[in-house]
Amino acid sequence: MTFAEAARAFDRHLAAERNGSHHTRRAYASDVNQLAIFLGTRSTPYGVTPDAVRAFLASLHSSRHPASVARKLAALRSFFRFLVREEVIPRDPTAGLRGPKQPRRLPRPLSVDDCQALVEVEPVSSPRRAPARERDAGERLRDRALLELLYGAGLRVGEAVALDVRDVDLLAREVRVLGKGRKERVVPLPQAARQALGAWLESRRSPGYQAEPLFPSFAPNARRRRIGARAVRRILGRRALAAGVADHVHPHRLRHSYATHLLDMGADLRSIQELLGHTSLSTTQRYTAVSAARLVEVYDKAHPRARRSSPRKETS
Repeated sequence: MTFAEAARAFDRHLAAERNGSHHTRRAYASDVNQLAIFLGTRSTPYGVTPDAVRAFLASLHSSRHPASVARKLAALRSFFRFLVREEVIPRDPTAGLRGPKQPRRLPRPLSVDDCQALVEVEPVSSPRRAPARERDAGERLRDRALLELLYGAGLRVGEAVALDVRDVDLLAREVRVLGKGRKERVVPLPQAARQALGAWLESRRSPGYQAEPLFPSFAPNARRRRIGARAVRRILGRRALAAGVADHVHPHRLRHSYATHLLDMGADLRSIQELLGHTSLSTTQRYTAVSAARLVEVYDKAHPRARRSSPRKETS
């Protein structure tokens, strides 16, 4: 079996048995293809050795972040384990290989004030004709609802843009989300998110709209097409500029902020894990370190015993 044939079989496995998203499948296919190119056109999965995989990973160290190299190794592990299970190859060449040591990076949440400013600010738009002004009004309602959902419910940007209108239940005060691995979870909606979503949905009410994307694109010739993740990043960038938030802002920082602010207000880790859709509690535990660091910072700034006292002058 060639690499191309094995990669196609692996992709079918990811789609049918592991419910892999399009993004995950595309990333895994790219990682397998990079290994095939590195090994040469005549190589096959059967002939791959542990030394060959080590050499491939070593070639990436100078140009890739350790996290990226680790992700590629994880993709190759999945690929070769699948081939062993299907009896295409006798052994897994990635077995026992260790990934690169990664520096521990903590999430970087925004402050509560910055999050509120990003959601509430109204970017200034240039004067336009009536149809364009109506579109601007629709975009403002959509963007406000979108950001209230990202911060108020802690959704990943991919989860938010994949929602349909029917996934939101304002009476039950919840949204049904399809997360990583096609795992479904129900997340409660705070009042501000319900109000913003209610205003946005009221402006769109029409027969059959329940099956439409919750957040459609307003781009020309994009009627009924859902907004993309890149467009959400651009929206957030414009709002950060308008709100005067100097720090780099991206959608996942709103998710980090959601989790950290919940923890600061006394929510327990297990509840936050369920709300975020984390498989492992260790992933959620990162936020305890962030919260502790924030407490130390507040203490250093506010507590009189934390301030460095000026040296006492000696008296003769």
